[in-house]
Amino acid sequence: MMTDDPLAGRKIILASQSPRRQYLLKELGFNFEVTEIDVREVYPAGLSASEIAVYLAELKSSAFEDSGLNENSILITADTIVVLGQEILGKPTNYIEAYDMLQKLSGRKHDVITAVCIRSTKKKRVFHVLSSVCFKELSRREIEYYIDHYKPYDKAGGYGIQEWIGYIGINKIEGSFFNVMGLPVKELYEELLEF
Repeated sequence: MMTDDPLAGRKIILASQSPRRQYLLKELGFNFEVTEIDVREVYPAGLSASEIAVYLAELKSSAFEDSGLNENSILITADTIVVLGQEILGKPTNYIEAYDMLQKLSGRKHDVITAVCIRSTKKKRVFHVLSSVCFKELSRREIEYYIDHYKPYDKAGGYGIQEWIGYIGINKIEGSFFNVMGLPVKELYEELLEF
């Protein structure tokens, strides 16, 4: 923790099952506790990609009981979506879906949008960050190796940029690498300082 911590005395709660989000928030130097929220990630038709991410981040926040917050608490929820053209790529439920997603992403550029909701008993702030990722052409063997060894079934778009597929498959990133991992840490840090 920073010695001149501007959030000293605040209780930060990260409501996320993602080990990547937990890791990234820890690396920011803040003390926090983790809680899990189980929500069905469904959203109304007709929303834009960024609106979907924002809707889901707010949905997760609203699922957290207000009684779990006191005047010093800050709740953080987030949602990451992968967008290829007009198609939203969620989390694959099996090998075939993961393979299909990676095959679609192969040789193409896609967007990753992470929305974050910060809430206290007095206010709420929601923001989103967009990054663009360009994959090289992935071979069948590369896709199969990655799925067999990393089982990316908990990851939007069927991949984790911080894993092997990111090392060998990413040609270019426009925007935040950490946003693609699942948490736009620079923006979150700045928002927390202002909150």
